[in-house]
Amino acid sequence: MSNSILVPIKRVIDYSVHVRVKPDGSGVVTDGVKMSINPFDEIAVEEALRIRERGLAGEVIVASIGPADVQQQLRTALAMGADRAVLVQAAQPLEPLTVARVLLALAQRHQPQLVILGKQAIDDDNGQTGQMLAALWDRPQATFASKVELEGTRARVTREVDAGLETLEVDLPAVITTDLRLNQPRYVRLPEITKARKKPLDTVTPEELGVTDVASAARVLRYEPPPQRARGVRVNSAAELLDALEQRGVL
Repeated sequence: MSNSILVPIKRVIDYSVHVRVKPDGSGVVTDGVKMSINPFDEIAVEEALRIRERGLAGEVIVASIGPADVQQQLRTALAMGADRAVLVQAAQPLEPLTVARVLLALAQRHQPQLVILGKQAIDDDNGQTGQMLAALWDRPQATFASKVELEGTRARVTREVDAGLETLEVDLPAVITTDLRLNQPRYVRLPEITKARKKPLDTVTPEELGVTDVASAARVLRYEPPPQRARGVRVNSAAELLDALEQRGVL
């Protein structure tokens, strides 16, 4: 186990962009659309950097899977402060289980003490990759983290559950997925962006990592936008509200 942290990140359409479905229903419009690091993954990068700044890790390695354009988001993570990056170049989107297998190969190659990634991606909302990686790697996991503390060879993670907060202690190496309240990612300044261009960024393929089967087991038939929400009705009293609900068959 090396004294490093591996942070997988995903390139997604920026959260501020209104996503539009292509007229033929074959996908969503990405031409000319702003792309960013998945917000939950950006939180993971920030947490890894804070752990390193406290002297509890030697380096932060960011990794992503996708086409060559993903280098832009990797460079952003390097500008935030990550030490080096790995692009696993793949032409088509990969399913969560295949992504977990790729990340397993990276974990076995780099031997990090910790893998931190977002609890889900805002494009597909699967929320599966971290858990699958922990199972394949046969290492402990702590999901939906709102606080992370490292002590020697153990991590104490406070996580959000339906009933409130839960605290877990896990042995390292481990997999942690981040929630929104874990931290606020730092702002990237121009000098850091310039320095990031000189940081190492390696490119590999899934096949070079030993992941040869990247075919999708599911086939997307069609994309459709959500139905438009019906206009609301203003009522002047509770009695009018009950009458309106009865007319709609709700009561």
